[in-house]
Amino acid sequence: MVYKDLGTEVVDCAFEGYNACVFAYGQTGSGKTFTMMGSSDNQGLIPRICKALFDRMCDNSKRGTTHRVQVSYLEIYQERVADLLIDRRDRENKSLKVREHPKKGPYVQGLTTCLVTNYGHIQDCMDRGNSHRTTASTNMNDVSSRSHAIFTITFIQASYCDGVPSETVSKIHLVDLAGSERADSTGATGQRLKEGAHINKSLVTLDGPIGKNLGEIGQGNAQAILWNLFYLSIYLEMSHPTTPLLAKCNAAGHHLAETLVLLH
Repeated sequence: MVYKDLGTEVVDCAFEGYNACVFAYGQTGSGKTFTMMGSSDNQGLIPRICKALFDRMCDNSKRGTTHRVQVSYLEIYQERVADLLIDRRDRENKSLKVREHPKKGPYVQGLTTCLVTNYGHIQDCMDRGNSHRTTASTNMNDVSSRSHAIFTITFIQASYCDGVPSETVSKIHLVDLAGSERADSTGATGQRLKEGAHINKSLVTLDGPIGKNLGEIGQGNAQAILWNLFYLSIYLEMSHPTTPLLAKCNAAGHHLAETLVLLH
């Protein structure tokens, strides 16, 4: 249902040459990562979007269009940007920098970009990145994501129009935000408490800027999403009104206060 309502439009945007972005936002333990990634027998939004992309590429190639797909996967942990497609030991104590290219726009310097030629290859990249994400156990979630993760698909289409070559580049940003949390609910202490403070600090900035910019984007203006202090404000540039925010709520009554904050 989630893919039918949101994913098909995201794939349509990519083939039309527009950028798109999907955020999963909510309380820790509410199912954000499962919605985005799913499991081996129940695929989430990201695998379904990737599979649909390659399925449609096969149809388009019959009409003379060629395609290239590149993926990258990063996490933001305590305001540090890390590459999820390299081994953990290779990225220890190394925070990547977000830069601005005069022609191509914002990019993350040194971030691994993998050329993928089929769905199996892109699945390998997802699995590798997921195994490198920063997680920990709390009272709310045995495997709580302690970082914001961004899986980016760069989609390039090349064709000839009246004998003239043309190329269209679009990007899909798929964002799994770390869960908002209250220390009295998670039982967090020490390092977990520090992580929670960083998570909540970055999520607070969603309340104003993202709500404001989503409205502006809906009116047709290309806007950067101001989020997480600085990093995503230049990394997630939007050029199309397709920026769904998946609000994941916990149905339990004792989480009502947290759910109301989320819906607000």
